[in-house]
Amino acid sequence: MSHAFSPGPDLDVDLRNAVPADADDVARLLCELGYPCDIQDAAERISMILANDRQALVLARRQGAVCGLVALDFMYYLPLGTTTCRVTALVVTPSAQGQGIGRALLKEAERRARAGGAARIELTSGAQRTEAHAFYRACGYSDSSVRFVKPLGSA
Repeated sequence: MSHAFSPGPDLDVDLRNAVPADADDVARLLCELGYPCDIQDAAERISMILANDRQALVLARRQGAVCGLVALDFMYYLPLGTTTCRVTALVVTPSAQGQGIGRALLKEAERRARAGGAARIELTSGAQRTEAHAFYRACGYSDSSVRFVKPLGSA
């Protein structure tokens, strides 16, 4: 079985791991997702992911231009005694949405999760992102829990 993902003949997109030279594209995509990020921050974040074998950052390119990304984090999940793969970010540029790129990124995430020994894959999505929720459901994901977050601050 090949390790390269082939999304199919109808979708002219290639998927590859991000490298520090992709910082401009990663910063732009994170801003699209609503997380302000400059090029230097993006380069540092990419380097942190590359240094951690339990994380991955995959870029989607079409006609040589980066148009999406998915970030993965593998963790041991005590309640089930298995590895879970968490999608920590998924974004496709507005001009490339609705063309199968997000679905290709999710399929690649699922492929990598299986290859990494994960028993399941999960993601969270902001309550206001109703279009994203419909997309995830169409891709076979189901609502499973309510997420609670508390910022820790510096104290």
